[in-house]
Amino acid sequence: MNVGFISLGCSKNLVDTEMLIGLFEENKYNIVNKPEEAEVIVINTCGFIKSAKQEAIDTILEMSKYKKTGKCKYIIAMGCLVKRYKKELIKAIPEVDLFISIDEYNEIWDKISQLLNKSTNYCELDYLKREITTGKTTAYLKIAEGCSNRCTYCAIPNIRGPYESRKMEDIIEEAKQLSKKGIKELIVIAQDTTKYGLDIYNKEMLPELLENLSKIEGIKWIRFLYAYPESITDELIQVVKNNNKICKYFDIPIQHISNSVLKRMNRKSDKKSIENLIKKIREEIPNVVIRTTVMVGFPGETEEDFLELYNFIKNTKLDKLGAFMYSKEENTPAAKLKDSVHYKTKQLRYDKIMSMQKQISLQNIKKLIGKEYEVLIDGKTEDNKYYIGRTYMDTLDMDGVVYIKNTTKENLNNKFVNCKIIDSKEYDLIAEIK
Repeated sequence: MNVGFISLGCSKNLVDTEMLIGLFEENKYNIVNKPEEAEVIVINTCGFIKSAKQEAIDTILEMSKYKKTGKCKYIIAMGCLVKRYKKELIKAIPEVDLFISIDEYNEIWDKISQLLNKSTNYCELDYLKREITTGKTTAYLKIAEGCSNRCTYCAIPNIRGPYESRKMEDIIEEAKQLSKKGIKELIVIAQDTTKYGLDIYNKEMLPELLENLSKIEGIKWIRFLYAYPESITDELIQVVKNNNKICKYFDIPIQHISNSVLKRMNRKSDKKSIENLIKKIREEIPNVVIRTTVMVGFPGETEEDFLELYNFIKNTKLDKLGAFMYSKEENTPAAKLKDSVHYKTKQLRYDKIMSMQKQISLQNIKKLIGKEYEVLIDGKTEDNKYYIGRTYMDTLDMDGVVYIKNTTKENLNNKFVNCKIIDSKEYDLIAEIK
């Protein structure tokens, strides 16, 4: 049978999808990319915020049409949305033949086999057997499940459970297997990478893990995402500074800068500690790139709170920034808070933040013109006129890219090339091969 996959939401969800693709391949199914060719369509859903939930439902309904217009016989929905609303979804979307919640993943293949009327041996999701979908050179490396931070706005602990680190030796073995497959860039992920190891080793072990990953032959770039500011230690900063394989890149979700808002969010950092951390990182690593995410419209966010955030972004000039509007999520403490912010006010604040960051990005990116960087080539434009790649300053599917004119007969896909930046767009760079 032909099986197609759609993975929504975060990179951590994508790793789950990749493991399930590996299971289907192990059991001799054909994986296809076009939904009209698929007899089975699997949708891994996100249920984090309102917009993600709507996207998941819309995608399920859209794929269900292929039961009439394509070859599709079965629709399978899995993931975070299913964990949160399985009973409601079963009633609301009868087109779906099987809903699989996250807490049912240990029996996922039994459920799928029963649906497809196929006999099966015992199979389970396996990191070592996953099918990488992020190209031939880059792979995500998930080091933990769940989260125990209990930010008041976030439903992740309810969906994914408490923080649960993987054993270091298992992570290292997976990384070695990825290297043997040709992977050159590892993107280390978890809901909070900086808490890695605390639950099983009684101390935060991300610095040691990064050092061990850097010893693997064939791995050239390592970056880690979702580093919570309160757990970024001097040791971690020094590891990033002194290890040539670790990209000089910090992804630090601060969410806000106003102390009153941070307190209501149950965040563990405050304005002063965040400002001191950014200053320290920039002093220790002059060529560092810092990325963050912020939230606007949290209950009780006053105009003064917002202006404090706006001015912080304006003055700090972070290299990369993503923003989102607060989404009220049931069964979270923030859902009970009063003084909700009107949607139009949230939208206005979001637009102001992104407009400011656009100006900052233009200023930052123009400073790179004339400089030389090593670029990892991810692919080509559809017309084959340009290669598309990334420097250490850009994470896959999150940041900008580098466009390099295709002027050589040599195939540069999946290779590192030295380039000179000759121009820039809003978030992307134009370069030529040196």
